[in-house]
Amino acid sequence: MAGDFDELLRKVRGHKPDVVISDIRMPPAHTDEGLRAARQIREELPGTGVLVLSQYLDEDYAFALLSDGTEGVGYMLKDRLTDGDRFVDAVRRVAAGESALDPEVVAHLLGRRRDRATPLDELTERERAVLAEMAEGRSNAAIAQRMYLSDRAVERHVTAIFAKLGLDATPQSHRRVLAVLAYLRA
Repeated sequence: MAGDFDELLRKVRGHKPDVVISDIRMPPAHTDEGLRAARQIREELPGTGVLVLSQYLDEDYAFALLSDGTEGVGYMLKDRLTDGDRFVDAVRRVAAGESALDPEVVAHLLGRRRDRATPLDELTERERAVLAEMAEGRSNAAIAQRMYLSDRAVERHVTAIFAKLGLDATPQSHRRVLAVLAYLRA
């Protein structure tokens, strides 16, 4: 436990935990100290997962948190913490280097109005649903199970998503992360 931004960073550096759970707003100013700490922890200790909790959905905070990549990061709304299984699942996924985004955050980011056409407009409804599951940090196997599809069907949808978004396989990029970021930005 840490009482403020500086103490949190000091303890994380000293203990090097698998996961840090932090509120976005922390003393002393109660603004975005937790978010700033999360970004600094991810930069200094990339093997440490960070799950950020927030009372309110703020898309700017969500984008700032995800701007450095989605590996080992989570963003959950506090009112969802009553679902213990979901919270434990989020902590485990973040600790494993995956992402965990609150479905309400994903829905809000996806529900934003778009004034211009994007490559996402080319996706079918099923491909959008698969991409939404990817944005929540789920693997192909987990998506198949949740959507009652075969693993092969999910692979075909993911391949189609990459093609429609113009994401070629290169050693310098991670197509899955780029697809999710395109999805959240659209």
